[in-house]
Amino acid sequence: MRSFNKSLTERRSDAAAAKKAMLQKLKSMPGPNDPTVIARRAERKAIAEAREARMAAKAAAADQARIEQAAREAAEAAEHELAAKQAELERIAQEAALEEQKKRARDERYAARKAAKRA
Repeated sequence: MRSFNKSLTERRSDAAAAKKAMLQKLKSMPGPNDPTVIARRAERKAIAEAREARMAAKAAAADQARIEQAAREAAEAAEHELAAKQAELERIAQEAALEEQKKRARDERYAARKAAKRA
């Protein structure tokens, strides 16, 4: 346990010793031109470049997926539109056939009336 009753000279000497230890620790650290520091810097740079490459590939894949999704949606919309047009054409053809059938029935009734008047 620390003693809180230290004298001023003891506190100053403790502070000086702490400063000296911090300075010694700072001096013992490798400088910016040290091979280990250079190697570590190069390793970090390689990791950062790899990360950027992965992010770019991921973004390209996402863009490709969006393009493919848009193409699928466009194809589905075109298919749906084509089916709707075919259904409309079939409906029109059915209406035309029904009108033709009605016209033939009317013409037959008319011909039957004419034949009945002549007979």
